[in-house]
Amino acid sequence: MIHFLNLIRWKNLALIALVQILVKYALLLPFFESHGVVTTLSPLAFFLLVFATVCIAAAGYIINDIYDIEADKVNKPHKVIINRYISEKKATYVFIGLNIIGVGLGFYLSNGIGQSGFFVIFFIASALLYLYSSYLKQLPIVGNITVSLMVALSILLVGVFELLPTINPSNRAVQITFFKIILDYAVFAFSINLIRELVKDMEDIKGDYKVGLQTLPIVLGRNRANKIIFTLSLIPILAVIYYVITYLFKQVEVVGYFLLLVIGPLIYISIKLFSVEEKPEYSHISVMLKLVMLTGMLSMLLYPYILK
Repeated sequence: MIHFLNLIRWKNLALIALVQILVKYALLLPFFESHGVVTTLSPLAFFLLVFATVCIAAAGYIINDIYDIEADKVNKPHKVIINRYISEKKATYVFIGLNIIGVGLGFYLSNGIGQSGFFVIFFIASALLYLYSSYLKQLPIVGNITVSLMVALSILLVGVFELLPTINPSNRAVQITFFKIILDYAVFAFSINLIRELVKDMEDIKGDYKVGLQTLPIVLGRNRANKIIFTLSLIPILAVIYYVITYLFKQVEVVGYFLLLVIGPLIYISIKLFSVEEKPEYSHISVMLKLVMLTGMLSMLLYPYILK
């Protein structure tokens, strides 16, 4: 069982579920009375949305590991699961089953709220994750952008299902305002994940080169790729600082949270990227980026203070 949980990256799946729960229960529901935010999904329907998202993401991790067997033997031989603990055939069946469940639930939920067109989101997400593993990840930056878009979509999905179907002339302004807040978090998640994906490419350069992948560090070389990643790491720092100055400067506690748990760690990561050389350092930066993703998303809990 532990090998299956590691195969589907249960910690990452838990983070995806946590963020979606935060969007609904920390960012939207508390403002029903004070701001008139109206949501669409019942608790059961929302659970199904989270479960569908997790199923499609888990399927994406499985197919990625299937295509990465040879590269992983070089990059992380101690973490290889396919054909060691779980056969490739069995993993493929689970991949198919999870996609059927995820897309099927997406179809059910979309029709249940009278928005059958929303079903396409689940189908496209499933298809893109397969294309990423089988082809797009071989292309420099394209694969990184694709998987980062999927991370952002998992956040935006809650806004699409919860806010858009209930928009009417009387609540349009508030619904769109909160949708834009969710979009801001999705953009933050995209930027952090894109940097992390590029850092992982630096970390996995030996195995990726062996199997013929054309990742950014392989195409441009370590030094130039590292300079690009360093430059990209400055963007979320500047964006968060702008956001804090523009919208949050009056709330001292909230500003302190962002300085200590988001901006500070991001500056630390940029400093490390400026001089990084060894693989363990890239692993450390990758972990730090995941922690910043978590602290950034947990800031949704502060919105009752921000919008009081």
